Amino acid sequence: MLIKTLAVGQLETNCYVVSDDKTLMCAVIDPGAESGVILDYIESNKLKVGAIFLTHGHFDHHMALSAVADATGAPVYIHKRDTYSGGKPEDHKLRDTGELRGYADGDAITVGGLVFHVMETPGHSMGSVTLRCERALFTGDTLFRDSCGRTDLGGDMDTLLESLRRLSSLEGDYEVYPGHAETSTLDRERRFNYYVRCANGDYPAG
Repeated sequence: MLIKTLAVGQLETNCYVVSDDKTLMCAVIDPGAESGVILDYIESNKLKVGAIFLTHGHFDHHMALSAVADATGAPVYIHKRDTYSGGKPEDHKLRDTGELRGYADGDAITVGGLVFHVMETPGHSMGSVTLRCERALFTGDTLFRDSCGRTDLGGDMDTLLESLRRLSSLEGDYEVYPGHAETSTLDRERRFNYYVRCANGDYPAG
């Protein structure tokens, strides 16, 4: 498995292209902006996109979605709690015109030889998910190095702490690939992340 990080847009959202080096199939996670950069990487490495995954519905994680989906023909997955259809636009959610595929906790989606397992990790948004593939966690804006996502854009802190507790309880260590900033490991966040330690009862929350 090869993981390419592309920090795109003014908010430097981490778009991940996760590829199977045997089949050259790949998944694109959170095409936040700069579709040309994303598509150039895919084309130059002769990759075929099998799926586009959104960790949640906030705009900075899907501004390049239409262009990447149109160019690749790949199906788009998002948790339905972060979508709306018809009527008045809903803040911080993605409009579903009928082409989005919903995924939920426990789903497993195969791309080439890679299997992405879906974990519901709400709190930053109520439809936030973490994608687990081999020993990598793509946490969106749920878990950052030394921090966690904000909760004032349709989220809830108590729910987020429950999600951080769930991630922390995974057996063994994982590489953590967040929606912004640098990567980390789950062991490191268990030891040093104030919010993870609050979630685990080491400190009082709030």
